[in-house]
Amino acid sequence: MALKQRIEQQPAWVLHTLPWRETSLIVEVFSLEHGRAALAAKGARRPMSALRGVLMAFQPLLMDWSGGGEVKTLIRAEWRGGQPLLTGRALLCGYYLNELMLRLTAREDPHPALFEAYETAVTALGRNESLPPIFRRFELTLLQELGYGIALDSAEDGAIRPSGRYRYIIERGPVAIDLAANADEIEAFGEDDLPVSGQTLLDMAADDFSRTETLIQSKRLLRALINHYLGGQQLQSRRVLKELQEL
Repeated sequence: MALKQRIEQQPAWVLHTLPWRETSLIVEVFSLEHGRAALAAKGARRPMSALRGVLMAFQPLLMDWSGGGEVKTLIRAEWRGGQPLLTGRALLCGYYLNELMLRLTAREDPHPALFEAYETAVTALGRNESLPPIFRRFELTLLQELGYGIALDSAEDGAIRPSGRYRYIIERGPVAIDLAANADEIEAFGEDDLPVSGQTLLDMAADDFSRTETLIQSKRLLRALINHYLGGQQLQSRRVLKELQEL
């Protein structure tokens, strides 16, 4: 039997809500100390419910819940404040972050660094900051926190050289390319065999996405890695955002 517990004043973000019964919701949240959790918000859709209008995506919340099963019971939720509502393109981009979280994270698996990265990304979206660096930083932290071991500063033959050229092989990491290889050979690499410069790898390791080449190559690399770990699952948000050419 699962041990019942009561969680109080837990910083959390709503990832997804689903209608449940006539007046309630099932709410998927990502919390600081307890990771992703499914909560039953009983009566949340009633006009006079204290939860109505509070359980919004992309708003920082404090939550209380209790229970010992797979779905806990939400007791209280309140705004932490300080985050503007996302609109337009920023809102669509937020849905991409949430879908990644729902598809790749496990319930009740806390990742404080990922929580901080998510909070930073949503805050940046609210400030209308440049989108590509927001995505790349979050995607990289997500993969690293989930234990996929993204190698950025070392290859099989030693430390990454800024002027070096590499193939990034999924599940293996960067492998140096012979400098005599021509451009046609490099472009012929497949999805699991990605060309990337040493400087891009080092920039990613240093959280520096100021170079155009780094943005282009890191997008291609992280997209391939995420597709691989999604195991063929299609992201609905990516389909929508494809037309915006931001991901």
